[in-house]
Amino acid sequence: MKILITYVSAGAGHKKIAESIAGYLKKYCPEQQILLTDALEYSAPWLRQAYTSTYDFMVRRAIWLWRFCFWITDLKLLRPISKLTIFLSHRISTRGFAEFVLKEQPDIVISTHFLPSEIVSYLKKTKKLKSRLITVITDYGVHYFWIHASTDTYAVGSQITKELLIKKGIKENRVIITGLPVEEKFMNMPTRQEACRKLGINPEMFTILIITGSFGIGPIEEITKALKGQAQILAVCAKNNSLFQSLKKKNYAHVNVYGFINNVEELMAASDLIITKPGGSTISEILITALAPIFIAPIPGQESENIKVLAKYGIGIKPRNMQDLKRIVFEYESNPQKLASVKERILKIRHANAALELCNVICESSIRPGS
Repeated sequence: MKILITYVSAGAGHKKIAESIAGYLKKYCPEQQILLTDALEYSAPWLRQAYTSTYDFMVRRAIWLWRFCFWITDLKLLRPISKLTIFLSHRISTRGFAEFVLKEQPDIVISTHFLPSEIVSYLKKTKKLKSRLITVITDYGVHYFWIHASTDTYAVGSQITKELLIKKGIKENRVIITGLPVEEKFMNMPTRQEACRKLGINPEMFTILIITGSFGIGPIEEITKALKGQAQILAVCAKNNSLFQSLKKKNYAHVNVYGFINNVEELMAASDLIITKPGGSTISEILITALAPIFIAPIPGQESENIKVLAKYGIGIKPRNMQDLKRIVFEYESNPQKLASVKERILKIRHANAALELCNVICESSIRPGS
């Protein structure tokens, strides 16, 4: 069986989840032929620019414009017009990707972004392709762009996400709750003591992880300054070298500063709280590790919707300002039961074997590690 796993490299989440699915299938289902590809590699240069550089510019420099675009394209009254406009532009710019899919003729297409889902759905509708299409919705809210008539199955991260799809007209039997897959290293987390020993930090101190993704954007420096002295802090600057150098020079006591890392699971295992942006893949990692989150600097639209969904489960807080953030941290630090209550709520909704659940759906058989 040939399985095409496809994503779009706009933000890191779509790619991370696609890679997690591919890695799991390759390891535990080696008899399957797995293809992993970025749909933008086969698309027009201007579309690649729009989905990478333009997206990055908007969420960094013109957030008001992103908020407006997200809102107006999901507005019920304008959905037919906005969706037709996007479809026509994609038809012109993604011919290369459509040709690639038709050449490969996969048995199953797994898409972690609405763009390849749209193209594959159209190919199925026009009888050019017979593949089974599984769309993995990588956020917890649902924008209308995710919905395409020829999608066979929607895999989602929560019951509320499923209910949102049903409200938008999708039949219940086409939606499955699997959770969102994470890298396998999150399935084998070290203990707090092990993680702290490896990181060289104090396991007895209340510890806060501050991380906002690969670009290190958001008020990391301001938050670190506000919370220093209140707790042990792990500040991840990622690729933001100027932020890294600035925090290093300050040399705050009990503040550990990191650049780009590949051991985030160890930092999460060592922490009591995480202050982060509410991206879909980040939330999935938080749920797997049962780490209480405080959400900052959400991208209007998908990340704001993620906060709303998690809030319905009693998980995650978005501070109004820095003073509110300090208050929330103090309440968690001084009240261990409050922290424990959040973890209990997380354990009730998390899918500890999301990749396994999704693979069972993909292969329509009971797959077990090592089989």
